[in-house]
Amino acid sequence: MSMFCHQCQETAKNTGCTVQGVCGKKEEVANLQDLFIWTLKGISVWGVKGKEFDIYDEAIGFFITKGLFSTITNANFSRTDFIRSIKEGLVLRERLKGKVLEAYQKTYGKALTVDVPKCATYSCKDEAEILAKAASGAGGWLEIADEDERSLKATIQYGLKGMSAYAEHAYQLKKPSRKIFEFLMEGLNALVDPSLTKDDLLAMVIKTGQIGVETMALLDSANTDGYGVPKITTVNLGVGKNPGILVTGHDLVDLHELLEQTKDKGIDIYTHSEMLPANYYPKLKQYKHLVGNYGNAWWMQKTEIESFHGPILFTSNCIVPPKQEHMDKIFTTGAVGFEGCVHIPDRKDGKPKDFSQIIEKAKTCKPPEQIEQGTIVGGFGHSQVLELKDKIIDAVKSGAIKRFVVMAGCDGRHKTRDYYTKVAELLPKDAVILTAGCAKYKYLKLQLGDIGGIPRILDAGQCNDSYSLAVIAMELQKAFGLKDINDLPLSFDIAWYEQKAVLVLLALLSLGVKGIRLGPTLPGFLSANVGKALIEKFNLKTITTPEEDVAAMMAGH
Repeated sequence: MSMFCHQCQETAKNTGCTVQGVCGKKEEVANLQDLFIWTLKGISVWGVKGKEFDIYDEAIGFFITKGLFSTITNANFSRTDFIRSIKEGLVLRERLKGKVLEAYQKTYGKALTVDVPKCATYSCKDEAEILAKAASGAGGWLEIADEDERSLKATIQYGLKGMSAYAEHAYQLKKPSRKIFEFLMEGLNALVDPSLTKDDLLAMVIKTGQIGVETMALLDSANTDGYGVPKITTVNLGVGKNPGILVTGHDLVDLHELLEQTKDKGIDIYTHSEMLPANYYPKLKQYKHLVGNYGNAWWMQKTEIESFHGPILFTSNCIVPPKQEHMDKIFTTGAVGFEGCVHIPDRKDGKPKDFSQIIEKAKTCKPPEQIEQGTIVGGFGHSQVLELKDKIIDAVKSGAIKRFVVMAGCDGRHKTRDYYTKVAELLPKDAVILTAGCAKYKYLKLQLGDIGGIPRILDAGQCNDSYSLAVIAMELQKAFGLKDINDLPLSFDIAWYEQKAVLVLLALLSLGVKGIRLGPTLPGFLSANVGKALIEKFNLKTITTPEEDVAAMMAGH
């Protein structure tokens, strides 16, 4: 096989992509990503050793964070970006290594002599050596012979990737966290530490979930401090008469800066997919040219780009390799990259990004073609839902609400994901759906009505806002005076696709949530033994049929 990647739910045969990623990732890029992550592990080895001497470099911490984020499914497909990142990573590793060796010499009066993994010492002089090293499979999963060890390390690494995404967004909102940056290094170092047992690795899986909760809480705070507490909002699905720019991904800072730079320029701004919840934030709602949301989940972007006519800005994952005729309308920024598309550089010296290129492109395009009309309602983050707490408690006590079903997570292309639409349709009228992430596109536009004024679909926002669902559950637990969160009339039926969903799952497990249904499949990176351990410890379940699962959830199973 020329590559091996099994990080997403759509991985080939639920085992691993070995020729080309189902996502569209080429073998060369896949191998470069493996080598880049191996480089990040090498940096982390020295970062962990440096903690003894209180050596901390925020720039290196952010480099690791953004670097991991760039390797998430459907984020960056650019070989050029990864070659450059490997070169930069090796320079940063040597800088950190030098500080550690110097501190050791100064403290103990002798040189540090210790065996370190190859990722902490390897070198490549030029691009040709980088490509050769990547093609050799350095840092790839198949270097780990033991299946269970490989599975545990994959679970940690993919959880760390999810954590990096949330931490990167918080960083852009001026909320850096030394604790999180150092934990990313601790986790990466654990993946190359030969002294750790499988029990140690399992403990690291749980710790990843625990730090994941803290990371999501940090991002929740960053978003609300920056843009206000999300409010219940009616979002327009129609179009205006001006040319438009379609903004997708998760980065609210990018959207805010674009809105500022397009004021009074005759250009309308629309959200797409995971950017929909931006419409719920008070500071962003003030912009009159934020017209509403256009389209659906990320995987439908190819057809929706055509009907939108204007350019599209990818602020984070999920980009799908575009058609050649659309390349001039694709603009990437942040951790996103695709060879041949215009990339908008990062902020420098505290100044906003320069979106002039995409603005000029929009001026040459026709207004978007209307593909639907009407409105949808969202904005049910934890603050808004908890304002309704008394009403919700009364509805539960009276029997008007019999069950809450968390149907958060990711959408995807597979027909099997219609399961979630069917579940939403089959749930009885006394059940309320709590959602976050793009999984909601399977049912958000269904007319499911309300229960005494409480909508039967409560959308908390992006997958970044999954923390809200945990807060709601914990607050309801307190309100009902329950000792165990699992005693709530609450079921979890989660759809996963990529690594942020892996972190959310680990976070829920770390909070003690049991009986989670996960679909459409269990992760392909779980070995039989590791999967069995999670099933036994946390009662993790695979989905079955909509009819069976609805009946079981309504019965409290």
